Formats: sequence, C-alpha cells, structure tokens
Amino acid sequence: MNDVIWQTEHSVDTVASLEFAWAYMADIANWDDPPAQFRLDGPFETGGCGTTEMPGQPPRHWLLRNVQPIESYTIEFSLDRAILFFVWRFSALPGYGTRLTQRITLGGENAASYAAGIQQAFAPGLVAGMEKIARAINQAYTHQQ
Repeated sequence: MNDVIWQTEHSVDTVASLEFAWAYMADIANWDDPPAQFRLDGPFETGGCGTTEMPGQPPRHWLLRNVQPIESYTIEFSLDRAILFFVWRFSALPGYGTRLTQRITLGGENAASYAAGIQQAFAPGLVAGMEKIARAINQAYTHQQ
C-alpha cells in the first residue's frame, strides 16, 4: 500500500513449533481479546469472511487475505475509502520455537480521518496483547507435549 498513514509492528517469541503456532492462530476459537468476539464463516483461507463483535457496537466484517499456511496471513477491514490491515507472520527460530510478528497498517485516501481512533484503539495494547498470545500458545504447546 503506497498511501500508508499509520503503521506499527511487534514480535514475540514462543517455544511452540512453527506448525503448532500456525494451527493455534488459525483456530478462531483461540482468539481471546475480551470483550471482542470473533467468528469466521468458512475455512481459514484466502477469501474467508469473518466478523468481530463488540458490545454496543455494530458488527465489523473482515476478510482473510494472502493466507500462506505456516507463513503468514492478513486480516483486512474495509473502511470508508480506507483499509486497515493486520498482517501476521510466523518465522521458525534457530534451534526451537517460533517468532510471531503482527503489523497493523492503516492506509487509503480517507485514512487520515481514522488515524487517531485506530492508534488509540490498537497502539497502547499491542505489546501486552502479543505477549498474552505468546503465553497462551506456550501453555497450549506445553500441555500437548
């Protein structure tokens, strides 16, 4: 995207194998970000449609883009003449584990009108949220060993 207005990124490391980390994140039932609730209509593949529901707000619909199993996927929210992307990448660590990276990008001709709200909604909790995900993956991986 050439007209990026705002972007942030964070990575965390897990003890889980690449395959386990991917499978964990590709299972929407594992997405735990209260009070948000997530639903995917169909398989976790490019073109899949999902919904995020928050109390007191209209449902937000999204699309899965560029799903490359065990490597990456993108969640795309279409806004009014703007797009919000959540790009997830999975990288094997030397010797053990997996690095998960999430990049959040806002762009489009009308993106500036969303920038302050998007930054306020996602920037403050990104690090803590990613660490929470890594702990959950580590716990699930350890229990299945």
